[in-house]
Amino acid sequence: MNSEFDDTKAVAHLPNLDIEILRRRSWGGDEEFLSITLRAAPSFDVFYRYLEATNPFFMWMRAFEKAWTPWLRATEPGRARRLESKE
Repeated sequence: MNSEFDDTKAVAHLPNLDIEILRRRSWGGDEEFLSITLRAAPSFDVFYRYLEATNPFFMWMRAFEKAWTPWLRATEPGRARRLESKE
């Protein structure tokens, strides 16, 4: 069967997590499609808690993320205009 796309697929199976990356490019070279699929079993929440429990650095990463989130959100392009229009 001939397809109008050239497919490349990479699959990884980790404990409780399957990752599939599909790259599809047209034979003419003018279109490209990239799909990343993550499937966690039993769920992403369980995987997240497992990662949090097994990685002591994860706690520091979350604390750093919470500290910087307000500053990073302030740099969003449309946010400055919205704040100015309220004044």
